[in-house]
Amino acid sequence: MTTSRLSVNVNAIAMLRNRRDLPWPSVTGLAAIAMEAGAKGITVHPRPDERHIRKTDVFDLADLIESRYANKELCLEGYPSDDFLKLVEEARPDQVLFVPDDPDQTTSDHGWQFDRDTSRLADAIAAAKDWAVTVSLFCDPDPDAPEQAAGLGAERIEIYTGPYGACHDDFTAAAEELDKVVKTAERAYALGLGVNAGHDLTVANIPELIARAPFIREMSIGHGFTADALIHGFAESVRRFRHAMGEV
Repeated sequence: MTTSRLSVNVNAIAMLRNRRDLPWPSVTGLAAIAMEAGAKGITVHPRPDERHIRKTDVFDLADLIESRYANKELCLEGYPSDDFLKLVEEARPDQVLFVPDDPDQTTSDHGWQFDRDTSRLADAIAAAKDWAVTVSLFCDPDPDAPEQAAGLGAERIEIYTGPYGACHDDFTAAAEELDKVVKTAERAYALGLGVNAGHDLTVANIPELIARAPFIREMSIGHGFTADALIHGFAESVRRFRHAMGEV
């Protein structure tokens, strides 16, 4: 079987669970279904207020993958605060994605401004590498961003595809935004960086992206995947997204 690019973000599952003081829907249970169905791993973005993913979820997912899915990956997303770095050190995910989020943001909606964020990032990257955690940086679709990320010591970037996804009803604008994503991906690939992509990706807009940038190694998908899974179920949505990526 072809190695999947799909990392399922289960933040929305945790948000739904947190509406009640009950253990369902189960974050680990649905993560297991996704991985059994062929997803390469699981992504979570624990926020300081734990409004969706909790710290306990992070450790439960780390234990699940270590004990049952040794060939799968856990990715933690977060702003490199002291508390978040402590969580990374303790949980030891396969990958950490540093994002420039304010704690009150609803979701990640921009990449790092490398001309002003370098000091904190350099320290966080060095720490993660000491813990043998692969480092990715969240970047806007800007061809200059990969070189700046590489200069800080990142091993991968994740390109913010929100502007592309937002053009779901405007084909002309979507083509323009896709060009920016592809040029950024090509520059990163040429520099030897791993190339990830994420935000508002769907079974409808993935095929054109992957056709033009087939070297993308990972797509982290949460909102669009969860919306799809409400109709088709978790396992079938894994198949649908992997089909959109040209894998099955």
